[in-house]
Amino acid sequence: MKKRKVINNVFRFTIFIIVLVVAATILGYQYYNSNLAAAAPNGTEQEITIAKGSSVKAISSQLENQGIIKNANVFSIYCKLSDKASKIKAGKYILSSAMSVEQIVNKLAAGNAETNSARFTIPEGFELRQIADRLEAQGLINKDEFYAAIEKSDFNYSFIKDIPSREGKLEGYLFPDTYEVFKNATEQEIIDKMLGRFDKVFTAEYRQRAKELNMTFDQVITLASIIEREAKLDKDRKLVSAVFHNRIKKNMKLESCATVQYLLKEQKPVLTYKDLEVNSPYNTYMYAGLPKGPIASPGAKSIEAALYPDDVDFLFFFATKDGSHIFSRTYKEHLAAQNKINQ
Repeated sequence: MKKRKVINNVFRFTIFIIVLVVAATILGYQYYNSNLAAAAPNGTEQEITIAKGSSVKAISSQLENQGIIKNANVFSIYCKLSDKASKIKAGKYILSSAMSVEQIVNKLAAGNAETNSARFTIPEGFELRQIADRLEAQGLINKDEFYAAIEKSDFNYSFIKDIPSREGKLEGYLFPDTYEVFKNATEQEIIDKMLGRFDKVFTAEYRQRAKELNMTFDQVITLASIIEREAKLDKDRKLVSAVFHNRIKKNMKLESCATVQYLLKEQKPVLTYKDLEVNSPYNTYMYAGLPKGPIASPGAKSIEAALYPDDVDFLFFFATKDGSHIFSRTYKEHLAAQNKINQ
């Protein structure tokens, strides 16, 4: 009897568990389905920006916070079950709370980033005017508005306040790299994106190193920009930097052709004596020390070279036909090396 009673109890308990599981499944299914439906049948449209690299969790929370979906967890589960979690593309979308979760996910997975975004590349050593020309040629900016944004906009980076007042205030600070932006991005948004990249490159270690060299932030970027325009090969960058550091310590003129080319707004292969007589704070043949500001946007290797020059006592260098440089300690050695090359 006891054995039969135990079996009956087990049977009843099993039936209870099955009923409970079925009920929970039905309720869960109803809850899941209800949250797949539109958040608001008569919802209004909104422009939603899905940032590049956003996780499904982040996108789900964003859509819930903006009232596009009812439940972020259900949205995440649906993305994974439908195998579209990895297919969602960055971009700007017009979404409505009247859309079902399925419709929203399908739209995000189909993507419109290809039509809404544009990619551009700024080479190392580009001047501000060259950057503006390239961006305008790609239809991304209006140059007048671009320059106005540079002068008037309040960008939220600590290094901005240390830049002296001058024309082309952000010369050297729009970091050369490849970027992807929305086609309807404003001039200010594009500038901010490039400044943000610069801020990441110029690390806390670099800031500390600048203090060790007794150089301001702006002086480092100014020197790095000259190195960028003078050194064609990576192996020469820290040697070129050493020459300029040594000349500054001795209060010698830098005599950089790159700074004169900058003030002339022309990349002349050979400078004339008349060019070297132009009175400008950017004429390093006329004035000792660094020019008034950067002359181009330096890349990461030139910034590093400005902060960590090679430990050599060179004071002169000149470029050869293959783009490499020959370095000398004295002017006599410098002339001898040039004569030997020209023979």
